[in-house]
Amino acid sequence: MPLTAPHGIDRAAHHRLDEAWLAAAWSHPRTRVFVVSGGQVLIDENEAGVTELVTTPSFEAPLTESHRYFLGTDEDGVSYFALQKDSLPGPIDQSARAAGLREAGMLLSPREAGLMVHAVALENWQRMHRFCSRCGERTSIAAAGHIRRCPACGAEHYPRTDPAVIMLVTDEEDRALLGRQVHWPEGRFSTLAGFVEPGETIEAAVRREVHEEAGIPIGHVEYVASQPWPFPSSLMLGFLAQATSAEITVDGEEIEEARWFSREELREAMETGKVLPPYGVSIAARLIELWYGKPLPKPV
Repeated sequence: MPLTAPHGIDRAAHHRLDEAWLAAAWSHPRTRVFVVSGGQVLIDENEAGVTELVTTPSFEAPLTESHRYFLGTDEDGVSYFALQKDSLPGPIDQSARAAGLREAGMLLSPREAGLMVHAVALENWQRMHRFCSRCGERTSIAAAGHIRRCPACGAEHYPRTDPAVIMLVTDEEDRALLGRQVHWPEGRFSTLAGFVEPGETIEAAVRREVHEEAGIPIGHVEYVASQPWPFPSSLMLGFLAQATSAEITVDGEEIEEARWFSREELREAMETGKVLPPYGVSIAARLIELWYGKPLPKPV
Protein backbone atom coordinates (compact mmCIF):
# COMPACT_ATOMS: atom_id res chain seq x y z
CA MET A 1 0.00 0.00 0.00
CA PRO A 2 1.83 3.14 -1.13
CA LEU A 3 2.07 6.08 1.22
CA THR A 4 1.78 9.04 -1.13
CA ALA A 5 2.83 7.59 -4.48
CA PRO A 6 0.40 8.27 -7.34
CA HIS A 7 -1.17 5.13 -8.73
CA GLY A 8 -2.48 6.33 -12.07
CA ILE A 9 -6.20 6.39 -11.26
CA ASP A 10 -8.28 9.53 -11.77
CA ARG A 11 -11.22 9.31 -9.36
CA ALA A 12 -13.24 11.43 -11.83
CA ALA A 13 -15.62 12.67 -9.15
CA HIS A 14 -17.43 14.86 -11.67
CA HIS A 15 -18.97 11.70 -13.18
CA ARG A 16 -20.47 10.35 -9.94
CA LEU A 17 -23.79 12.17 -10.37
CA ASP A 18 -24.01 11.60 -14.12
CA GLU A 19 -26.20 8.50 -14.34
CA ALA A 20 -26.02 8.34 -18.14
CA TRP A 21 -22.23 8.44 -18.10
CA LEU A 22 -22.07 5.83 -15.32
CA ALA A 23 -24.41 3.51 -17.21
CA ALA A 24 -22.31 3.83 -20.36
CA ALA A 25 -19.11 3.25 -18.42
CA TRP A 26 -20.57 0.19 -16.71
CA SER A 27 -21.61 -1.38 -20.01
CA HIS A 28 -18.32 -0.65 -21.78
CA PRO A 29 -16.46 -3.89 -22.67
CA ARG A 30 -13.15 -2.58 -21.29
CA THR A 31 -14.54 -1.72 -17.87
CA ARG A 32 -13.07 -3.77 -15.02
CA VAL A 33 -14.99 -4.86 -11.92
CA PHE A 34 -14.04 -6.57 -8.66
CA VAL A 35 -15.98 -7.65 -5.58
CA VAL A 36 -15.22 -6.45 -2.05
CA SER A 37 -16.67 -8.24 0.96
CA GLY A 38 -15.73 -7.82 4.60
CA GLY A 39 -12.59 -5.91 3.66
CA GLN A 40 -11.39 -8.69 1.37
CA VAL A 41 -10.98 -9.15 -2.38
CA LEU A 42 -9.84 -11.99 -4.60
CA ILE A 43 -6.18 -11.99 -5.69
CA ASP A 44 -4.34 -14.33 -8.03
CA GLU A 45 -0.92 -14.85 -9.59
CA ASN A 46 -0.49 -14.39 -13.31
CA GLU A 47 1.74 -16.54 -15.53
CA ALA A 48 4.75 -14.40 -14.61
CA GLY A 49 4.17 -15.02 -10.90
CA VAL A 50 2.94 -11.46 -10.23
CA THR A 51 0.03 -11.09 -7.82
CA GLU A 52 -2.94 -9.25 -9.30
CA LEU A 53 -6.39 -8.14 -8.24
CA VAL A 54 -9.01 -10.45 -9.76
CA THR A 55 -11.21 -8.30 -11.99
CA THR A 56 -13.82 -9.16 -14.61
CA PRO A 57 -15.71 -7.33 -17.35
CA SER A 58 -18.99 -5.88 -16.07
CA PHE A 59 -21.10 -8.42 -17.97
CA GLU A 60 -19.40 -11.21 -15.99
CA ALA A 61 -19.75 -9.47 -12.62
CA PRO A 62 -22.20 -10.70 -9.94
CA LEU A 63 -25.57 -8.95 -9.77
CA THR A 64 -26.11 -6.31 -7.11
CA GLU A 65 -29.07 -4.06 -6.40
CA SER A 66 -27.31 -0.83 -5.50
CA HIS A 67 -23.89 -1.41 -3.97
CA ARG A 68 -21.92 -0.55 -7.08
CA TYR A 69 -19.13 1.94 -6.53
CA PHE A 70 -17.35 3.89 -9.25
CA LEU A 71 -13.64 4.15 -8.37
CA GLY A 72 -12.28 6.10 -11.33
CA THR A 73 -10.55 5.76 -14.70
CA ASP A 74 -6.97 5.17 -15.77
CA GLU A 75 -4.88 6.98 -18.39
CA ASP A 76 -6.24 4.65 -21.08
CA GLY A 77 -9.85 5.50 -20.26
CA VAL A 78 -10.61 2.17 -18.57
CA SER A 79 -13.23 2.53 -15.83
CA TYR A 80 -13.10 0.64 -12.54
CA PHE A 81 -16.00 -0.36 -10.31
CA ALA A 82 -16.24 -2.27 -7.04
CA LEU A 83 -19.26 -4.34 -6.02
CA GLN A 84 -20.07 -4.77 -2.35
CA LYS A 85 -21.41 -8.24 -1.65
CA ASP A 86 -22.11 -10.35 1.44
CA SER A 87 -19.50 -12.84 0.26
CA LEU A 88 -16.83 -13.11 -2.39
CA PRO A 89 -17.60 -15.12 -5.53
CA GLY A 90 -16.20 -18.62 -5.81
CA PRO A 91 -12.60 -18.88 -6.98
CA ILE A 92 -12.18 -18.38 -10.68
CA ASP A 93 -9.43 -21.00 -10.68
CA GLN A 94 -7.47 -23.06 -8.17
CA SER A 95 -4.98 -20.30 -7.35
CA ALA A 96 -7.34 -17.35 -6.72
CA ARG A 97 -7.86 -16.62 -3.02
CA ALA A 98 -9.32 -14.06 -0.65
CA ALA A 99 -7.03 -11.49 0.96
CA GLY A 100 -7.35 -8.39 3.13
CA LEU A 101 -5.37 -5.18 2.84
CA ARG A 102 -2.58 -6.12 5.24
CA GLU A 103 -1.64 -8.99 2.93
CA ALA A 104 -2.76 -7.75 -0.49
CA GLY A 105 -1.29 -4.29 0.03
CA MET A 106 2.18 -5.86 0.08
CA LEU A 107 1.59 -7.91 -3.07
CA LEU A 108 -0.46 -5.78 -5.45
CA SER A 109 0.82 -3.00 -7.68
CA PRO A 110 0.38 0.56 -6.36
CA ARG A 111 -2.54 1.03 -8.79
CA GLU A 112 -4.42 -2.07 -7.66
CA ALA A 113 -3.61 -1.45 -3.99
CA GLY A 114 -5.04 2.05 -4.38
CA LEU A 115 -8.22 0.71 -5.96
CA MET A 116 -8.59 -1.80 -3.14
CA VAL A 117 -8.09 0.84 -0.44
CA HIS A 118 -10.78 3.01 -2.04
CA ALA A 119 -13.22 0.11 -2.28
CA VAL A 120 -12.61 -1.19 1.25
CA ALA A 121 -13.04 2.31 2.70
CA LEU A 122 -16.36 2.77 0.89
CA GLU A 123 -17.55 -0.68 1.95
CA ASN A 124 -16.75 -0.02 5.61
CA TRP A 125 -18.54 3.31 5.54
CA GLN A 126 -21.57 1.95 3.71
CA ARG A 127 -21.98 -0.94 6.15
CA MET A 128 -21.71 1.28 9.22
CA HIS A 129 -23.78 4.29 8.12
CA ARG A 130 -27.04 2.93 6.73
CA PHE A 131 -29.25 5.26 8.80
CA CYS A 132 -29.50 9.04 8.94
CA SER A 133 -27.68 10.51 11.92
CA ARG A 134 -30.14 13.43 11.91
CA CYS A 135 -33.51 11.64 11.95
CA GLY A 136 -32.79 7.91 12.01
CA GLU A 137 -34.41 7.08 8.66
CA ARG A 138 -32.75 4.51 6.39
CA THR A 139 -30.68 6.30 3.76
CA SER A 140 -30.10 5.44 0.10
CA ILE A 141 -26.89 5.29 -1.91
CA ALA A 142 -26.08 8.05 -4.38
CA ALA A 143 -23.10 9.47 -6.30
CA ALA A 144 -21.85 6.03 -7.30
CA GLY A 145 -21.35 5.03 -3.66
CA HIS A 146 -19.90 8.30 -2.32
CA ILE A 147 -23.06 9.81 -0.76
CA ARG A 148 -25.96 8.48 1.31
CA ARG A 149 -29.15 10.53 1.13
CA CYS A 150 -32.00 10.60 3.61
CA PRO A 151 -35.45 10.49 1.95
CA ALA A 152 -37.12 11.84 5.11
CA CYS A 153 -35.15 14.96 6.06
CA GLY A 154 -33.06 15.47 2.92
CA ALA A 155 -29.70 15.22 4.68
CA GLU A 156 -26.69 14.10 2.69
CA HIS A 157 -23.98 12.03 4.37
CA TYR A 158 -20.45 11.62 3.05
CA PRO A 159 -17.78 8.98 3.65
CA ARG A 160 -16.11 9.46 6.98
CA THR A 161 -12.35 9.83 7.34
CA ASP A 162 -10.85 10.10 10.81
CA PRO A 163 -7.45 11.84 10.99
CA ALA A 164 -4.90 10.08 13.18
CA VAL A 165 -1.29 10.96 13.90
CA ILE A 166 1.47 8.36 13.98
CA MET A 167 4.99 9.35 14.97
CA LEU A 168 8.51 8.06 15.22
CA VAL A 169 9.95 9.77 18.31
CA THR A 170 13.71 10.14 18.74
CA ASP A 171 15.75 11.48 21.66
CA GLU A 172 19.00 13.48 21.81
CA GLU A 173 20.99 10.23 21.36
CA ASP A 174 19.01 9.51 18.17
CA ARG A 175 17.33 6.48 19.72
CA ALA A 176 13.82 5.57 18.58
CA LEU A 177 10.88 5.20 20.92
CA LEU A 178 8.70 2.15 20.28
CA GLY A 179 5.73 1.01 22.32
CA ARG A 180 3.60 -2.09 22.79
CA GLN A 181 -0.16 -1.82 23.16
CA VAL A 182 -1.89 -3.78 25.89
CA HIS A 183 -3.71 -6.14 23.52
CA TRP A 184 -0.71 -6.85 21.28
CA PRO A 185 1.22 -10.14 21.45
CA GLU A 186 4.41 -10.26 23.46
CA GLY A 187 7.28 -8.65 21.56
CA ARG A 188 5.19 -6.61 19.11
CA PHE A 189 6.48 -3.01 19.12
CA SER A 190 5.59 -0.07 16.91
CA THR A 191 5.42 3.70 16.76
CA LEU A 192 2.98 5.61 18.95
CA ALA A 193 -0.26 6.84 17.38
CA GLY A 194 -3.63 8.35 18.22
CA PHE A 195 -6.63 10.21 16.86
CA VAL A 196 -6.78 13.97 16.35
CA GLU A 197 -9.35 15.50 18.69
CA PRO A 198 -11.91 18.20 17.74
CA GLY A 199 -10.39 21.67 17.54
CA GLU A 200 -6.83 20.32 17.64
CA THR A 201 -3.97 20.81 15.19
CA ILE A 202 -2.13 17.72 14.02
CA GLU A 203 1.10 18.97 15.62
CA ALA A 204 -0.68 19.40 18.95
CA ALA A 205 -2.11 15.90 18.59
CA VAL A 206 1.40 14.48 18.18
CA ARG A 207 2.59 16.17 21.37
CA ARG A 208 -0.52 15.24 23.36
CA GLU A 209 -0.58 11.58 22.31
CA VAL A 210 3.12 10.99 23.05
CA HIS A 211 2.80 12.66 26.45
CA GLU A 212 -0.40 10.77 27.31
CA GLU A 213 0.90 7.36 26.27
CA ALA A 214 4.58 7.57 27.25
CA GLY A 215 4.89 10.66 29.46
CA ILE A 216 7.46 12.21 27.14
CA PRO A 217 7.42 15.92 26.18
CA ILE A 218 7.91 16.68 22.50
CA GLY A 219 9.68 19.61 20.88
CA HIS A 220 10.14 19.74 17.11
CA VAL A 221 7.54 17.95 14.98
CA GLU A 222 8.04 17.29 11.27
CA TYR A 223 5.40 15.94 8.87
CA VAL A 224 6.59 13.07 6.64
CA ALA A 225 3.75 11.42 4.71
CA SER A 226 0.18 10.12 4.96
CA GLN A 227 -1.46 6.76 4.41
CA PRO A 228 -5.14 5.85 4.10
CA TRP A 229 -5.90 3.14 6.66
CA PRO A 230 -9.51 1.96 6.25
CA PHE A 231 -9.68 -0.09 9.48
CA PRO A 232 -12.33 1.20 9.38
CA SER A 233 -11.85 4.82 8.28
CA SER A 234 -8.56 6.43 9.32
CA LEU A 235 -6.10 8.64 7.51
CA MET A 236 -2.71 8.14 9.14
CA LEU A 237 -0.59 11.31 9.20
CA GLY A 238 3.04 10.35 9.71
CA PHE A 239 5.54 12.48 11.65
CA LEU A 240 9.05 12.54 13.03
CA ALA A 241 9.11 14.04 16.54
CA GLN A 242 11.97 15.07 18.81
CA ALA A 243 11.73 14.28 22.52
CA THR A 244 12.98 16.86 25.04
CA SER A 245 13.25 14.22 27.79
CA ALA A 246 13.96 10.49 27.69
CA GLU A 247 12.15 9.52 30.88
CA ILE A 248 9.30 7.13 30.04
CA THR A 249 6.07 6.83 32.01
CA VAL A 250 3.54 4.65 30.18
CA ASP A 251 -0.18 5.13 30.75
CA GLY A 252 -0.80 1.41 31.30
CA GLU A 253 -4.11 1.61 29.46
CA GLU A 254 -3.21 1.92 25.79
CA ILE A 255 0.55 1.39 26.08
CA GLU A 256 1.82 -1.39 28.34
CA GLU A 257 5.50 -0.98 27.59
CA ALA A 258 7.70 1.56 25.80
CA ARG A 259 11.45 1.43 25.17
CA TRP A 260 14.22 3.42 23.56
CA PHE A 261 16.16 1.55 20.87
CA SER A 262 19.44 2.38 19.22
CA ARG A 263 19.81 1.04 15.69
CA GLU A 264 22.09 -1.72 16.90
CA GLU A 265 19.69 -2.68 19.71
CA LEU A 266 16.75 -2.80 17.32
CA ARG A 267 18.72 -4.88 14.79
CA GLU A 268 19.69 -7.42 17.41
CA ALA A 269 16.19 -7.58 18.93
CA MET A 270 14.54 -8.12 15.54
CA GLU A 271 17.09 -10.65 14.30
CA THR A 272 16.65 -12.73 17.48
CA GLY A 273 12.85 -12.42 17.35
CA LYS A 274 12.63 -10.61 20.69
CA VAL A 275 10.96 -7.66 18.93
CA LEU A 276 8.32 -8.14 16.26
CA PRO A 277 8.08 -5.23 13.78
CA PRO A 278 4.83 -3.58 12.71
CA TYR A 279 3.07 -4.86 9.61
CA GLY A 280 5.21 -4.25 6.55
CA VAL A 281 2.37 -2.55 4.72
CA SER A 282 1.91 0.09 7.42
CA ILE A 283 3.25 3.62 7.58
CA ALA A 284 4.65 2.67 11.00
CA ALA A 285 7.15 0.35 9.32
CA ARG A 286 8.07 3.07 6.81
CA LEU A 287 8.70 5.62 9.58
CA ILE A 288 10.95 3.22 11.48
CA GLU A 289 12.83 2.38 8.27
CA LEU A 290 13.29 6.10 7.58
CA TRP A 291 15.13 6.40 10.91
CA TYR A 292 16.86 3.01 10.63
CA GLY A 293 18.21 3.86 7.18
CA LYS A 294 17.30 0.65 5.36
CA PRO A 295 14.70 -2.16 5.39
CA LEU A 296 14.07 -3.56 8.84
CA PRO A 297 15.95 -6.76 9.67
CA LYS A 298 14.26 -10.14 9.70
CA PRO A 299 14.77 -12.98 12.21
CA VAL A 300 17.82 -15.12 11.47
